[in-house]
Amino acid sequence: MTNNDVLRRIRYIFDIDDSGMIAVFAAADLTVTRSEVSDWLKKDDDADFARCEDELLATFLNGFINEKRGKREGPAAIPESKLTYNIVFMKLKIALNMQAEDVLAVLEQGGSVISKHELSAFFRKPGHKHYRECKAQILRHFLKGLQLKYRPS
Repeated sequence: MTNNDVLRRIRYIFDIDDSGMIAVFAAADLTVTRSEVSDWLKKDDDADFARCEDELLATFLNGFINEKRGKREGPAAIPESKLTYNIVFMKLKIALNMQAEDVLAVLEQGGSVISKHELSAFFRKPGHKHYRECKAQILRHFLKGLQLKYRPS
């Protein structure tokens, strides 16, 4: 699953238009143009396709958190230069203000049943002994569950 896939799915799930995408980036203090957004959202085989780098998706997710929950006091969050599925999963959970039970329900709706302990392992720091790497399939099921929740038709 590429960063562009994640960006496309979030855009579809929450029905964000081009100006909305630009506003989400602006909420993270990044100015982007409509053509840049359009190029990131194009299919991979399109001639104008532009790859969405990790730092760019991290910035978008930080802006998404700011849009959904409001900016927090203090310095702005610094976007990660290297993203993992764990980080993407965590940022979506934070943006949507979800508790573990909510995440588990969305995952189940998306076709994946895991325990609360398995879920908490995804949100631990990488050096922790119970840390578990989030695979693309889990993130896919989470996004599918969000789609079923927010865009049931």
